[in-house]
Amino acid sequence: MHPALRAALDDRGYTTLTPVQTSVLDPALKGRDLLVSAQTGSGKTLGFGLAIAPTLLGDGEVFSPGATPLAIVIAPTRELALQVKRELGWLYAKTGAVLASCVGGMDMRDERRALERGAHIVAATPGRLRDHITRGSIDLSAVRAVVLDEADEMLDLGFREELEFILDELPSERQTLLFSATVPPTIAALAKGYQNNAERIVARSETPQHDDIEYRAMMVAERDVENAVINTLRYHEAPNALVFANTRAMVNRLATRLSNRGFNAVALSGELSQSERTHALQAMRDGRARVCVATDVAARGIDLPRLDLVVHAELPSNQETLLHRSGRTGRAGRKGVSALIVTPRVRKKAERLLGWAKVTAEWGSAPSAAEVRAMDEERLFSDPTWQEPATEEEQASAKRLLDAFSPEQIVAGYLRVLHTLRAPPEELAEPGAKPEPVREFGPATWFAVSGGRDAGAEPRRLLPMLCKAGGLSKDDIGAIRVQQDRSFVQIRDEAVAGFLANVGESMVLEKGAQLTQLAAPPDLAARGAGPRKGNAGRKPHGSKPHRGKAPVPAGPEPDPATTPERKRPHRTSDGRKEAVDRAPVEPGSAAKPNRKPKGPPPPKGKPSSKKNRARAAAAMSGKGPGKTRNKPGAPKRQPKGPKPAGGGS
Repeated sequence: MHPALRAALDDRGYTTLTPVQTSVLDPALKGRDLLVSAQTGSGKTLGFGLAIAPTLLGDGEVFSPGATPLAIVIAPTRELALQVKRELGWLYAKTGAVLASCVGGMDMRDERRALERGAHIVAATPGRLRDHITRGSIDLSAVRAVVLDEADEMLDLGFREELEFILDELPSERQTLLFSATVPPTIAALAKGYQNNAERIVARSETPQHDDIEYRAMMVAERDVENAVINTLRYHEAPNALVFANTRAMVNRLATRLSNRGFNAVALSGELSQSERTHALQAMRDGRARVCVATDVAARGIDLPRLDLVVHAELPSNQETLLHRSGRTGRAGRKGVSALIVTPRVRKKAERLLGWAKVTAEWGSAPSAAEVRAMDEERLFSDPTWQEPATEEEQASAKRLLDAFSPEQIVAGYLRVLHTLRAPPEELAEPGAKPEPVREFGPATWFAVSGGRDAGAEPRRLLPMLCKAGGLSKDDIGAIRVQQDRSFVQIRDEAVAGFLANVGESMVLEKGAQLTQLAAPPDLAARGAGPRKGNAGRKPHGSKPHRGKAPVPAGPEPDPATTPERKRPHRTSDGRKEAVDRAPVEPGSAAKPNRKPKGPPPPKGKPSSKKNRARAAAAMSGKGPGKTRNKPGAPKRQPKGPKPAGGGS
């Protein structure tokens, strides 16, 4: 191993190497092409960083001033490419190496300027690297080594054409390394076409795959998936947690729900810009956020410190994705938990995934609200803070509290304050259990709130306003009836005293809404009997005129003796309707007015030239042949005219 790289590992506290790192450092493989497969979290990044060092540095101690790139590392996602750049940055720090990145979503002009200043190692995504090559902003003539990290994933994402284009542009004399979790036939074909007598390395760990990860399959009811995620996060209280969903919509929904419940959560999906994704991951690294909700593609290659919990809010589609999701935790010797949220509908799928992945999960239920509270108490009693002596300032505050309250009051107050600092757990139903019947609301008091339909009042707006102003929960509020000018609300008797105390003597809610306590329930039937606003004068159902026709006022019934019979017109011999005499329509009569007699129908279509218009006129008058479709040599058809009176053939 190069001395500068050994010193960098020592500074980072690396005492032993992983099997994949040991395999690539075999002296017999120096400068050889390698096809390496190793499980997730096995240290592949440092592995290929150590493997290409002899090719890049040779016998030198440090790099010469940066000019054209010497090594290209290609990764499937932006996050993984930037992570590779960070890892190789500290590994090659003592060699004077200059690193650059070429990833989608970043400013291409900045990347071009960095390449012009010179870089020894470039970490890139396939699409952006191809753009730089076609634009002539990167010179690959001096490249000595190329690494394809997560090669199987790049092919799954459809980057085969880009990879082949890039590999064809590189010098033929180079070291090519393919690192992949698996080696399907597509990877084998790629290696055969672009590697030279590659050495196949299968790095097997001394411990089973994901031995540091504890799998838990938790059965929950269909409606409790999000509640189970909340309770799982609260039960473990991991420094960093990753929640996986299958779609961007579900990611946004979960992130919003968790943020509303008091979790410091960020979302990570493909719709975010690179800047937003970078900020989200940085918030996880520096502790400003503790929960990251992500899709599979967005989380590819993420390596977060102290990531102790992975929650599968939705099951993945295959076992490889399950292993990759779970492999984000249990890294570098740390223990981790991979929790699968399983509903009765997808239990068989969960069992198949676990079986195909060859991992054993502990089946059970999601943490209940009682279990979460019990775990909070256990963490409270095991906190090492209790063993530390109190400072002088703390002793003064403790004396004030003891003088003012009893020990029981102090402990109870401390626990109440502690519980308000954390999101309360959710009550979960038994999987497959029938929903509990709706219980009676019980004795209640009615209140009137000024403003009804005229003011745009709605139950969905009144409910949060009353809860906020009166310190109520939604279970304390019964019926909400919105009338034209006022709204009526039913509040449980047990909560009335606290509600009035919170509202105050002014009895005024948000936006100046006046609250009035009623001595008796309102007569909603009488108040709702009148027409609503805008309905005055509306005719009862069934009396409306046909759509599109103006209503005609009804007149007196016609006298059959004086009203002539309406005859149905018949057609004359020339095909025209014969006019029929009709009695004049009296004002107020329901009869339809006379219509103008129809003349000959106008020609279809609009003539587009003088010739066509003349032909159409001739056809109308019967003096011309008009347009025919006769075949050449066939006798011309005579234009249609009036039929003979006898109706001959």
